Amino acid sequence: MLEQKSKLVLKFLIQECPNGSYKIIEAKDIISSMPIKYKMDYEAFDNILSYLERQDCISIKYDDNNTYCLCVLPLGYEIFENEIKNKKEDKKSSNLWLILIINLLISFAGAVLGTVIAHILIPL
Repeated sequence: MLEQKSKLVLKFLIQECPNGSYKIIEAKDIISSMPIKYKMDYEAFDNILSYLERQDCISIKYDDNNTYCLCVLPLGYEIFENEIKNKKEDKKSSNLWLILIINLLISFAGAVLGTVIAHILIPL
């Protein structure tokens, strides 16, 4: 499982390197595109790329002064697609809970209304 910074770097690489083709990318471009919450320095970025390469998510042809020639491997695409699928499933399950709660509230209101009507029509 990848941590959030690694996922963001992989997402950027997938956008920049379509179809598994090699592309020359500068570290400053990726670092500057990161959200403020996940800013990193060149050393941290290099560590993330090394980690992604060890996990067989990317292939680095060469590294020259924070300029990389790399491509995304099929496993990298698969991880990214699984993340998208998991987010969709999480959204579906949260919608299911909302429907369940609304159904519970409507059932409770119906029971209260039925009891009130029964007491009005059938006095004790």
